[in-house]
Amino acid sequence: MRIGELAATVGVTTRTVRHYHHLGLLPEPERRSNGYRDYGLRHAVMLARIKRLTELGLGLAEVRDALADDAGRDLAEVLAELDDDLARQEAAIRERRLRLRALLDGSGLTAEGPVSPELAAIFGELTRNPEPAMAAKDREMIAFLETVAAPEDREQLLSALRATADVPGALERTHEAYAQLDALVDVDPADPRVEQAARALVDCLPDEALEGMGLGQLDLEGTDMTGNGSFFRAFLDDFAPAQAAAVRRTIELLVERAR
Repeated sequence: MRIGELAATVGVTTRTVRHYHHLGLLPEPERRSNGYRDYGLRHAVMLARIKRLTELGLGLAEVRDALADDAGRDLAEVLAELDDDLARQEAAIRERRLRLRALLDGSGLTAEGPVSPELAAIFGELTRNPEPAMAAKDREMIAFLETVAAPEDREQLLSALRATADVPGALERTHEAYAQLDALVDVDPADPRVEQAARALVDCLPDEALEGMGLGQLDLEGTDMTGNGSFFRAFLDDFAPAQAAAVRRTIELLVERAR
């Protein structure tokens, strides 16, 4: 058989056959006097076996290991590992589908993108229209923190937000504080309204929300709550100067209160 006939018989392309030759997976017959290579039944059987193994999900390096033992002992081991890997993928896909179903059912689908159902519920309680621009910005940052936080930090974040949302009048207080921050866009950082806005933000957080947040150990000069000073600076740079001053003052007041 010529290479094209071999490829067509097994159901692969000639390029695939040449690739397997290059990797040493499929022996390459010597050229005949006419310059063509003549493939036999052994080549077709081996190529078909390679095809079956790759269709099962084995990588080509794993296929090489499996082919190295004609008795099939290594193959059984490789296939067992593949089965375990597929089981993990299946579980991950099932979890992702459950998450997707929750989004399609309206739980977790917000303007900030997919968030956890717990955070979506809190956002729902603390959102109203029309709303201050700072409210949307704050939700965007909270969604970001939930995405990048370690599991224990994520739980602390959600616990703090839940404690805040459960306080009577939380919606009104937070939106009033956001409105005060909005009003600082073109204000001098030394304006007294900066301090007022900071204290309004502090008043939105009950003592329960501060527990476990590590504010007492926060170094405002060098780091943020995650130990990353550059992130904290970038976070403040996203605000107008007076707004940044108010946010920083808010954190200072919260640290004092936590200590």
